[in-house]
Amino acid sequence: MSFGDPNNPYGPPQGQQQGQQHGQQPNYGYPQQQPQGQPGYGYPAAPPVQPYGGGYAPAPAVMPGTVKAARVMLFVLGACQVIGGVLMIAASSWFADYIEDEVNSDPTISAQDADTVTSIGAGLMIGVGVIFLAFAFWAIFTGVKFATGRGGPRVSAIVYGSVVTLVSVINLVGANIFALISLVLGILIIVFCANKNGSYWFNRPQY
Repeated sequence: MSFGDPNNPYGPPQGQQQGQQHGQQPNYGYPQQQPQGQPGYGYPAAPPVQPYGGGYAPAPAVMPGTVKAARVMLFVLGACQVIGGVLMIAASSWFADYIEDEVNSDPTISAQDADTVTSIGAGLMIGVGVIFLAFAFWAIFTGVKFATGRGGPRVSAIVYGSVVTLVSVINLVGANIFALISLVLGILIIVFCANKNGSYWFNRPQY
């Protein structure tokens, strides 16, 4: 009895016999593996993953330390201006009473003129307090927008720093030593937002 006999019912099939003759291992009931790159039967092949822009997606940008420092300076100046504005508005009534006492002490000034001077003085105090609060809102809002804003917050911070610097110089001319602190902060805000780190942060690409 020969397994090579095609008429032998106990021999292997001809296709299997030919595959074994070419050095292939017999398949004992296990499904054959599909070659790579060809879709399998029953499970469609997954589409290839397209990388971001021909490569891996870049990591999100991190705010530089100098930009963070400028942001903190904006918050500090804003907080100081909030305190100053609230104090000036609260002190307007006291200032009005003080002016009224001084004016009434002069007999040459009528009561009507005294009331007018008092109202003007109180109004000036309230107006200056409102201006302080407006500048405080400007500084704080600009600092908040540093995290997500683009070129707008950068320009706003530079303009704000320029205004603070100018006002501080005027106050220094008037012998206000405390204005030296705001002068330094205003200059640093301009420098930190205008340098290359500021350009990198505010011109970063959006993903």
